Amino acid sequence: RLATRLRRRARGRGARAKLSAAGRLDELAARAEKIARQIDQRLAGEKISDRLVSMFDADARPIRKGKLRAPTEFGYVFQFAEITENTRRGARGLLLPAPTTLGNPTEDTLLAATADELARLALAPRDVALDGAFNPGPTAGSLPDAHRVFIAGRQSTGSRHSDRRLAKYRVGCEGRISHLKRRYGTRRSRLKGERGARTTVGWSVLTYNLDTLAI
Repeated sequence: RLATRLRRRARGRGARAKLSAAGRLDELAARAEKIARQIDQRLAGEKISDRLVSMFDADARPIRKGKLRAPTEFGYVFQFAEITENTRRGARGLLLPAPTTLGNPTEDTLLAATADELARLALAPRDVALDGAFNPGPTAGSLPDAHRVFIAGRQSTGSRHSDRRLAKYRVGCEGRISHLKRRYGTRRSRLKGERGARTTVGWSVLTYNLDTLAI
């Protein structure tokens, strides 16, 4: 009713602001109705598809992290890939644009987009270090030119020396992700929706790369 009244009074100066506010109220009311329906479905034991988990960010999805402190978080999944000249201690390179998609995509799903970006840049890394969320089959399909691929707990390179070297390199990537969250703002986007999250992460990657080039 309030949105209808705003539209009736949208005349002269301030009309555009009133129409915009009416649109936001309609959207908020529609989301509230959807959440009410979800509650009824949940109590009835029905399966809920395309669940709305946030009143203020309709694109956000529940993400199971498996962490004791926060087993479930809400937001978006991005895949970070850093290209370094070598795998020695302290190596720092450039980040590729971080792919994402709506929902809770697997690492294997996003790896195809990362591989496409490598092909666009004409880059063919010889050594690849990945965490245990990746699977050997899809990884080999996305990165067929990689000479050595190490997947923590899943795939060995065939050389104990290379496994140790790439395992240490991969562990260092965890610190890099923490650094991106603490210093470059990838922990939380202040912009709503998937488009806002893409914008936030895009600027974070650009800033990190500029800092790397300036060192």
